[in-house]
Amino acid sequence: MEKILTCLLLWLTITASAQNQPLTVPYIMRHPKWMGSSPENIRWADDGKTIYFDWGEDKSLHAADPQTGTWRKVALEEQRALAFGGQFNTTRTKRVYAKDGDIFIKDVVSGSIIQLTKTTESEAQPRFSDDNNRVFFLQQNNLFAIHLKTGMLEQLTDFRKGNKPAESPKTEQALWLEADQQRLFEVLRERKITETTRKTLEEQLRPQRLKAYYFQEKSLDNFAISPDGNFVLFRVGTRPSGSKPTAVPNYLTTSGYTENLNARPKVGDQLTTYEIALYDRRRDTLLYIATASLPGINQPAAAVVHSQKSRRELTPLSMQWSENSRYALIVLRAQDNKDLWIAVWDVQSGSLKNIDHQHDEAWIGGPGIGSNIGWIDNQNIWFQSEETGWSHLYTANVESGAKKALTSGNYEVRFAQLSRDKKHFYIATSEVHPGEEHLYKIPVAGGVAQRLTFLTGGNEFIISPNEQFIAIRHSYSNRPWELYVMENKPNAKPRQITQSQSDEFRQYKWRDPEVLTFKAADGATVYARLYQPLNETKNGAAVIFVHGAGYLQNAHKRWSTYFREYMFHNLLADKGYTVLDIDYRGSAGYGRDWRTGIYRHMGGKDLSDHIDGAKFLVENYDIDPQRIGIYGGSYGGFITLMAMFTAPEVFAAGAALRPVTHWAHYNHGYTSNILNTPVADSIAYVKSSPIYHAQGLKGALLICHGMVDVNVHFQDVVLLAQRLIELGKDNWEVAIYPVEDHGFTEPSSWTDEYKRILKLFDEKLIKR
Repeated sequence: MEKILTCLLLWLTITASAQNQPLTVPYIMRHPKWMGSSPENIRWADDGKTIYFDWGEDKSLHAADPQTGTWRKVALEEQRALAFGGQFNTTRTKRVYAKDGDIFIKDVVSGSIIQLTKTTESEAQPRFSDDNNRVFFLQQNNLFAIHLKTGMLEQLTDFRKGNKPAESPKTEQALWLEADQQRLFEVLRERKITETTRKTLEEQLRPQRLKAYYFQEKSLDNFAISPDGNFVLFRVGTRPSGSKPTAVPNYLTTSGYTENLNARPKVGDQLTTYEIALYDRRRDTLLYIATASLPGINQPAAAVVHSQKSRRELTPLSMQWSENSRYALIVLRAQDNKDLWIAVWDVQSGSLKNIDHQHDEAWIGGPGIGSNIGWIDNQNIWFQSEETGWSHLYTANVESGAKKALTSGNYEVRFAQLSRDKKHFYIATSEVHPGEEHLYKIPVAGGVAQRLTFLTGGNEFIISPNEQFIAIRHSYSNRPWELYVMENKPNAKPRQITQSQSDEFRQYKWRDPEVLTFKAADGATVYARLYQPLNETKNGAAVIFVHGAGYLQNAHKRWSTYFREYMFHNLLADKGYTVLDIDYRGSAGYGRDWRTGIYRHMGGKDLSDHIDGAKFLVENYDIDPQRIGIYGGSYGGFITLMAMFTAPEVFAAGAALRPVTHWAHYNHGYTSNILNTPVADSIAYVKSSPIYHAQGLKGALLICHGMVDVNVHFQDVVLLAQRLIELGKDNWEVAIYPVEDHGFTEPSSWTDEYKRILKLFDEKLIKR
């Protein structure tokens, strides 16, 4: 008994010590495995009776029973037989899929698997025909069919690279001599007649072959074959000859030599241009679909963003056939980013008809726009649009053109899936709160949405194939992701499957940051997360964190992708700092106007939101206006630079991590959306690039950057460093990380970076 009490007291002492142990940078920046490992890559078995997920430190495959919640680790032999994805036949009794470059069919009822191909070439994108008797698949940019009843393999297209071989033309002299021989010699005339007759007979007896189509060096992709197998749609891309990729030098290599990493071109570089090709197998003919009839195709949105090109280039995003093979649903986006068209190609009329034209003077974007789309039946489609300023769900009839909104309001539809019976949609929305997602069920014909889930926080939904259960990957602000499962019915109680966090991680009382709002100077409502210190430790200093961009939200109620920064904010609060994390203009989750609030001026309203956030802290949380710091990575690093250069009276210190310093050197897809191109809109680039404002630096600036960053290249820091040198600035420093890409991976790098950030704030923001 005495030994038991001794062990209990020892355990309590260790636990109390761990709970009271102050956080340190080396402690929180260790390999994340110390925290535990959340479930990932959740998917269902075909029969809906098993949930599979990757879990644990080694991300091994696990399986759980949705009825009981019990889980097990999947044996290696069982894993070899598993495959996910692919397409069901019309009766959902069989599923065809590709695995390791070959095609398989699984009988959903018996579980038996038949391998259809075993080749050295790679087969992909298998799907059943409308009569379930053939399997179509793609191999080397050509489509094939396997006839399941006979086993016959049929080639459906003959698309080739290069130019069509041409016979060497005969000279005029050669033709004269050949004719002269025929005139002079009867034996040659007879042989010619015999040869011609033989060739004619051979051609008549030869089996009919596909016509070969040659595409020079153009690219072919996005193949879509009609369910009846009669038509093939695909993209034909012409790559520009003058496109120039960039090179990122890698200095620390196993070979000992500097090696260049090929990276993306810069914004404004020439883009691949596309055409939509339609191959009619019945007639063995190829045609290109004209897009000139699309509304607004020849109406520039704003003169500043258009060159003198005679027409606007389009990029086809997706192509889907109706079940009866009459219509092809085609989504196209203008390469100047201002327009998106949802159109249908009518096989019978041979025409392209616009169904929905979406236009934005800034750029087309928002959750689900152009990607959440599909057929309900042979006449009706569903899609998402920001027509009202928020991304909502719509249906449209492709014959009448009638369009109907199924959802509305100041919230977003973030996920949509048509039910198996096609009578309703499952949708995830932010209707409850911008920082939460919940699942609803809404009739296809429209009506009241029925709420299905109630777990507060972040929720990701995976509905079982039989729609009896819903798997939920759930997290909260201070609790990482776990797997839950619930029955697919109202008021069902979710059952927790996994418990992932380590005892060590749970011993610290991680803060639940308050999600609050404040008013910006222009009257806009800004969402943010606040980390507060205890009153007895409060030091009157504040740090504002700037999340990265792309299209991202961080003032939410789920576990953040910025989990290291979250732990660092707990550390800062323990030391007495007040920390504010803002969803500034341009962040995801708040509708079209918020999304495009940075158009043509990054470092404008997105920065002023942070300046207003600093004012909010001073006025409401007793923060010394002379002791406010700012930091962030990527876009957050860019905003930090703009803050230090253009608002030096607000921010005393800043840490810019992997920052963009000159937007003309970033990628095209992201940058051209917001700033157009440097040639067409140079003013936007000058206003938005920190390098043009570096003369304003007054406070202390730390810059950290990985040298093998293939996203924001290390060149950005080199450019800014030279600029600061030429300006004679003294209060800045650069820390380089030779083995790191854009997202750091080495704990030693994370530790070094955040030790420097903490040192900067401690030295510049805390009173001595």
